Amino acid sequence: MKLRSLSELKPLQQAIARRAAAELAAREAERLQQERQDREQRLFELAVGPVLPLRATRRVQPMRSSALPEPRQRQRDEANVMREALSDEFDVETLLHTDDLLSYRVPKLGPDVVRKLREGRWCIQRQIDLHGLRTDEAREALGRFIRESHQSGLRCVRVVHGKGLGSPGRVPVLKSRVHRWLVQKHEVMAFVQARPADGGAGALVVLLR
Repeated sequence: MKLRSLSELKPLQQAIARRAAAELAAREAERLQQERQDREQRLFELAVGPVLPLRATRRVQPMRSSALPEPRQRQRDEANVMREALSDEFDVETLLHTDDLLSYRVPKLGPDVVRKLREGRWCIQRQIDLHGLRTDEAREALGRFIRESHQSGLRCVRVVHGKGLGSPGRVPVLKSRVHRWLVQKHEVMAFVQARPADGGAGALVVLLR
């Protein structure tokens, strides 16, 4: 570094002195730290006594699976509860209003609600199609559908059960079972047969709490 005048010499000397002092202080701090570690090491050796390093072992650490365990037992328990909750032997005939189109409503609900439901005043927000399912499969699928729809805050859903044209004797077995299952669900407030445009005799429009 070239100095242009003698007046710049003193600040330069001061800067060099400060840098040297800082380096000296850093070396002194490092020395004191090393001495402290050495003292602690000696104290530990005096307290513990002579020690030997552990021998290396050939033990293999088991690999831990990152996949979460599947709660199969809980799923089976829930399925059993659902099967027990929806009985095929439930007598639904006394609860259905046998007009030109079968309908159901809880006692506290007025007939105007059913009329509006039948007229399509409620927007259908979700639907389930039970075509092709066995009875146990349809029961569990319907129960799960109603529960999840209610938990999602939905009010109006459609359940397609079919007209039974492919059943033995062309008897709509699933249709009558769906009636029984729905009236046992506390989430269900009412249901009516769907309008022709929404499935007619092969579907129900269900009002949830």
